[in-house]
Amino acid sequence: MEAAQGSKHDPHEIEFTVDGETVTATEHELMPVQIMQLAGVDPESHYLKEIRGQQQISYKDTPNEPIHVHNNQRFITNSLEPTPVS
Repeated sequence: MEAAQGSKHDPHEIEFTVDGETVTATEHELMPVQIMQLAGVDPESHYLKEIRGQQQISYKDTPNEPIHVHNNQRFITNSLEPTPVS
């Protein structure tokens, strides 16, 4: 009966971070656009990068390609707007 109601920790939930903030999802495949939306980041003005050790994988050119997400995965967002030169 308890399993039918669910518990505090749903085994189907995945936790990952976007810009250092924890995001929880229930789907194992998400597009970069969806990941940014879950994190409250505007996909119209930003793109997603995955951090794997020292490597950064950019999804700038593939915002609608599904990514297999897993626990403790780390993402950052970057602005699509040019950085002003001072």
